[in-house]
Amino acid sequence: MFKRVCIANRGEIAVRIIRACKELGIETVAIYSSADAEALHTQLATYAVCVGGPRSSESYLNVSNILSAALYYHCDAIHPGFGFLSENAGFARMVEQCGMVFIGPSAEVMEKMGDKAQAKQAMREAGVPVVEGSQGIVSDEKEALEIADKIGYPVILKAAHGGGGRGMRIVDKRDEVADAYDIASNEARSAFGNGDMYIEKFVRDPKHIEFQLLADAYGNVVHLFERDCSIQRRNQKLIEESPSRFLDDDLRREMGEAAVRAAKHIGYRNAGTIEFLVDKDRKFYFMEMNTRLQVEHGVSELVTGIDIVKEQLKIASGLALPFMQEEIQLLGHAIEVRINAENPKLNFAPSPGTIRFLHFPAGPKVRVDSAMYNGATISPYYDSMIAKILAFDTSRLGAIKKLRAALEECIIEGLTCNLDMQYLILHHAEFLKGNYTTSFMAKHQDEVVL
Repeated sequence: MFKRVCIANRGEIAVRIIRACKELGIETVAIYSSADAEALHTQLATYAVCVGGPRSSESYLNVSNILSAALYYHCDAIHPGFGFLSENAGFARMVEQCGMVFIGPSAEVMEKMGDKAQAKQAMREAGVPVVEGSQGIVSDEKEALEIADKIGYPVILKAAHGGGGRGMRIVDKRDEVADAYDIASNEARSAFGNGDMYIEKFVRDPKHIEFQLLADAYGNVVHLFERDCSIQRRNQKLIEESPSRFLDDDLRREMGEAAVRAAKHIGYRNAGTIEFLVDKDRKFYFMEMNTRLQVEHGVSELVTGIDIVKEQLKIASGLALPFMQEEIQLLGHAIEVRINAENPKLNFAPSPGTIRFLHFPAGPKVRVDSAMYNGATISPYYDSMIAKILAFDTSRLGAIKKLRAALEECIIEGLTCNLDMQYLILHHAEFLKGNYTTSFMAKHQDEVVL
């Protein structure tokens, strides 16, 4: 097992990783920006070092400073968390070249899965269903138009080297293709430094279902069942739950087997997630693979009893998975809501500021992942997340009721957040049925933003 791990991240995920390391007897080195000098992760880690200024490019994306800090403190490995450098194959390669272990998949696999066209080809080879579309990068508007005419409308243009809903446009009609291509490509170039696009058939009103994977270095791969992430705003997840009420046992088994098959085919290692779209006829299609720990990993931890972050550390240190697929059971139902510092009434504008008073819920089967405290500041430089609040119960209705009660107990003063909106979603009739799709917010925003 590692002696010392550098955590190349901030906020609640840095705190989460520190907790797992402590339980395994691993020392931690926290990095921070000048804006995060009093952040919780810097206080909980064994050591903390400033790696640059407040902007991400100056600190949390500053590869040379991060590597220098990790080497100075004689770290055995670096955990990237999620976001920032977590899916940067070049960073992973440099970590290994410096004699440390990157806690994640190989750089080669990250590169393949980070290229949407290569990822789709790998899925075809693995026998995983994919949405019809371009075989590779679309060179220009003319080629995009030719492909769209061939596969039929609606289509969706997507950034080939990014995610998170940026560099993405839905096109319903032929005369919209050229403008949509230019807008999406420019957005992708601005966000990811690369404007390459690909195009595929748009699946209308799908379910967004992802399968959590764990894979060791010896070819063993398991899934920890699915998470339903269909409650979204602008392709950003708001609520996640497991299991999905939309899947029956046969479809759950088929999708899980497809996810495991895909991971084995590409030689995947560590934690990862295969994301699928599921249409109204319950046909599923590969969407993308996240080659990192997911924000919503806690949902899968609650329903299986498996600590995913601990398993990441064990796998990266060379240990084999301690369980087989048939030993992993669904223990109940878990739901997570993301509480963000944003104003739903002002088109979800960020609401940075200082938290004057904070009280998080507690009690049996309630979990809060956060790095906030009284007097903590939500910085305009980074993600606006305040907390992830989760609830677990033996039934879906029980989990919903427990999470409602938890949100009623939560008090956040000093800035605006989406707490009330999340509470109303948990009461909405369509959410209660469990058959909601990715269009939920587009259809019902006026009912949950009051």
